Amino acid sequence: MKGNEALCEAAIRAGCQAYFGYPITPQNEVAEYMSRRMFEEGRQFVQTESEVATINMVFGAACAGARVLTSSSSPGISLMQEGISYAAATEVPCVIVNIMRGGPGLGNIAPSQADYLQATKGGGHGDYNVLVYGPVNVQELSEIVYRAFDKADKWRSPVVVLGDGILGQMMETVDFTDMPIKTNDLASKESWAVTGCKARDPNILYSLIIVPEEMEKYNWHLQEKYAKMEAEEVVFDELGCDDAEVVAIAYGIVARITKTVIRKMRDSGKKVGLFRPISLWPFPYARLTELAKDPKRKFLVLEMAFEQLAQDVWLGVKDRDRVEGAYKLGGVLFNPVEVEEKINSLL
Repeated sequence: MKGNEALCEAAIRAGCQAYFGYPITPQNEVAEYMSRRMFEEGRQFVQTESEVATINMVFGAACAGARVLTSSSSPGISLMQEGISYAAATEVPCVIVNIMRGGPGLGNIAPSQADYLQATKGGGHGDYNVLVYGPVNVQELSEIVYRAFDKADKWRSPVVVLGDGILGQMMETVDFTDMPIKTNDLASKESWAVTGCKARDPNILYSLIIVPEEMEKYNWHLQEKYAKMEAEEVVFDELGCDDAEVVAIAYGIVARITKTVIRKMRDSGKKVGLFRPISLWPFPYARLTELAKDPKRKFLVLEMAFEQLAQDVWLGVKDRDRVEGAYKLGGVLFNPVEVEEKINSLL
């Protein structure tokens, strides 16, 4: 299946009850697939009139306790930022997939990673965070989307999945064996969701708090939740880092390319490693700090953006002088030869 199709099937298996979306390349297959499959499953599909309408429909369905999904690509996600801030502030769960493309502006339909800071540092207004994941292949994309609905419910938070144009369009075998079909547990949401108030007091969901002192108190409540998320939700993968003289750091499709290079170089006896953050927020700072205890170890950031992932690496390594960067901008992809040359230059 294409990545765009596989994430849909994973969402359906996870109990997604409603999909709202507006077409934009390179994620159009998501809306196309869901327009067929959601009706087959007796669920809700709406092609909206805009991305602004999309995120507000997502917000409304989430307030009603539904498991809800939307997807878009970079410019469309930008239009959703106000609504994502509302969902984070109101503490309602939803899943948002961004199949990133080249920018800024309208850009192009080639793969990019330049929405990293927007996703991980809260792209909308106010102090908030959302869970952010960066899958490396179609299988992991499916598994992350499948689990994202549970994570959203657990933390009452939006979850963002950052893919890219390659991952969305690439076709691979996908195994759904470990993704059994789920149903939405509305009973677990009765304490807060707007599901009708028969035999109970009404639930009221809002983010408008006029008194600054009360708004500050609520902000501290959110920060306490985010601290718990940072303690419990860090996920990463690594290859050969323990003895590495140079550790390459990448996520998503760039990590996939880099992993091939690292394996080849290690087979030839070179001490190199790959560190791959899977949770982009919360970021695995602690493991990077541990790896940086070896004062001779160097780090190489590879990303299809300019110094976005690098900013988190600097915070983890705590020594910017030991971190080199290799960047591709505007939708240009790395190739294995140049990745190997860059790593060799640091050895």
